[in-house]
Amino acid sequence: MPLVVPGVTTQSDDKTTEWSNKLVGKKLDDEKSDEICFCKRDLPEEHRIIQPGMMVTKDYKPNRLNVHVNEDGTVSHVVHG
Repeated sequence: MPLVVPGVTTQSDDKTTEWSNKLVGKKLDDEKSDEICFCKRDLPEEHRIIQPGMMVTKDYKPNRLNVHVNEDGTVSHVVHG
């Protein structure tokens, strides 16, 4: 069984859960962050915003945050890869 020390050893799933808690249900905004919006510049450097029907590459980058949004711009879910 691997040793997991919170804050020291972080797995990708932990990062995904953390970003999911921050983003799901919010809209992305260019300028502000509040209860209903999250500022795009506060996303990790390696990210992409995926809109419905958008074509994306299948390359796997474990540190890249993929932010999936609905038609109205609300974040539906996030995954790393």
